[in-house]
Amino acid sequence: MNFLNKLRGDKVIWAIVVLLALISFLPVYSASTNLVYVIGKGSTLGYLFKHLVHLFIGFVIIFWIHKVPYHIFRALSMLGLPVVVALLIYTLFQGTTIGGANASRWIQIPFVGISFQTSTLAFTVLMVYVARYLAKVSDKEYSFKDSLLELWLPIFGVLIFILPSNFSTTALIFSMVCMLLYIGQYPLKYLGVVLGSGFVVLMLFFLMAKAFPDNKLFSRVSTWESRVERFLHDEPNEDDYQIEKAKIAIASGKIYGLGPGKSVQKNFLPQSSSDFIFAIIVEEYGLIGAIGIVFLYLLLFFRFIINAQKASTLFGKLLIIGLGFPIIFQALVNMAVAVELLPVTGQTLPLISAGGTSIWMTCVSIGIILSVTKKDEEVAQDEEEKKQRDEALKRIIDREIQEGSTENTEEEIDESPNPLEPVLNQ
Repeated sequence: MNFLNKLRGDKVIWAIVVLLALISFLPVYSASTNLVYVIGKGSTLGYLFKHLVHLFIGFVIIFWIHKVPYHIFRALSMLGLPVVVALLIYTLFQGTTIGGANASRWIQIPFVGISFQTSTLAFTVLMVYVARYLAKVSDKEYSFKDSLLELWLPIFGVLIFILPSNFSTTALIFSMVCMLLYIGQYPLKYLGVVLGSGFVVLMLFFLMAKAFPDNKLFSRVSTWESRVERFLHDEPNEDDYQIEKAKIAIASGKIYGLGPGKSVQKNFLPQSSSDFIFAIIVEEYGLIGAIGIVFLYLLLFFRFIINAQKASTLFGKLLIIGLGFPIIFQALVNMAVAVELLPVTGQTLPLISAGGTSIWMTCVSIGIILSVTKKDEEVAQDEEEKKQRDEALKRIIDREIQEGSTENTEEEIDESPNPLEPVLNQ
């Protein structure tokens, strides 16, 4: 109970996030049998424990970040942007390929052996940076030229290094940035110019891919084209196999589902614990389970809207919108792929799908949002706790210094010559 009293911010958001995390355990445990018995890799308990560790680290991230005053993220976004660009460049050119195609999306964290998808970090940092810029210029007059260097150069600088290996994430980031700019009242005529310019840049990228098809940077373009063509013309391919298995799983679930752990398609559906976990949930828990998941995400969406309206600063409002809406949009994309409303994109179901990077960066966003939603009295309590911690730390340091000085004084007294010693020796 004492721990619950330390939780700040919107309690409904806390409850929904915890509930989504708890819901994820059974589907992840059930779907992991595909990796164990079909692929022959690891154990079901091992994957469950790994998911538990990822979620535990994620909630530690939420707790730690939601204690930080959200205005600090203004400066952190500016400092983090060059770091993110450097990581994206390293990720892109590190030479990772799968089947001859560019798959440079992850980097290995030294010494711990954990892979990290840098584009998810870039997404979060970029949204905070855009929110900071919009808040800064909200009461000023500026031209498109003024925003070109400070706003659009960082945006395109990030997107250009994600695009070659991950088109869906690039499109998601760009659409969410445009959404935030529209809500932040960025001039529509400027936004129209950027949309047109972005389309031209994308066409140039595809033309260069046609001109240099053997270049590793453009090796994913043919995959994107084939996915879109086969989706539009309903031609069979590997993605079609995944979609068909997902639709069979959804159809098998009917109203009440087959029951926890009784999914059949998890043994045939690739990425059943991540990209297509929604299909497994529907197969095991039926239409009722699907509606429950959708309801939780929509409830989270409404809480974001309510808290954005309540936020005391424009920067706070834009942070909630810029970091909260993409979570909901990503969830909708994941579910739309499972029912074949969209081509396969590789977007996970936030807080439910297995995977470390996606969970952690979602938790970073949730932590920042909760920091914005803190009430004045909660902020005062945090400041009081911080003051008490600082005072306690100062007392410990002072005591250590005092004890060290006392020991030094005693040593000096012990080592000093006794003036009576010559007389006594005589």
